[in-house]
Amino acid sequence: MTSTLPALQDGHAPITLQYLFRDALHEFEDWDAYVPEPEVAFGQYVVRISEVFEALRGCSDIVPASIAGGVVDRLSKPWEGEGPLDEMEFSTAARVMSVLVRKRLLAEQRSELPGSIKNH
Repeated sequence: MTSTLPALQDGHAPITLQYLFRDALHEFEDWDAYVPEPEVAFGQYVVRISEVFEALRGCSDIVPASIAGGVVDRLSKPWEGEGPLDEMEFSTAARVMSVLVRKRLLAEQRSELPGSIKNH
C-alpha cells in the first residue's frame, strides 16, 4: 500500500505535510468521545490523523512553538527539549501524538467490551 502523503526528503517534510500535522493536532483536540478517529483532507484524499503522525515520525524539522505547545500540553510529565530553546522535532511530536491516538482508540475499544462501564 502506498501512502497518499508526501515522503520525507532526507528527514525533512514538505511544508504541506507540516501544515497537515497542525490540522491533525487540531482534529485530535476536537475529538469527541466515542466518535471514530478524525480525518483530515489532503488534496483529493482524506487521511486518518494517525497516518499524518506516522508519516512524520522520521522528520528532523523543528516544530513551530505554537504547535509544540499543543503537544506538550498533553504530556503527563514536564518536557525539556535539547538546546537552550527547548526545541521539539516533528519526529518527537509525531511519536507523542501517535501514542495518544493509540491510547484513545484502545480505551474506547475496551469500553465497548461487554460488561464495561462507560463514563459519560
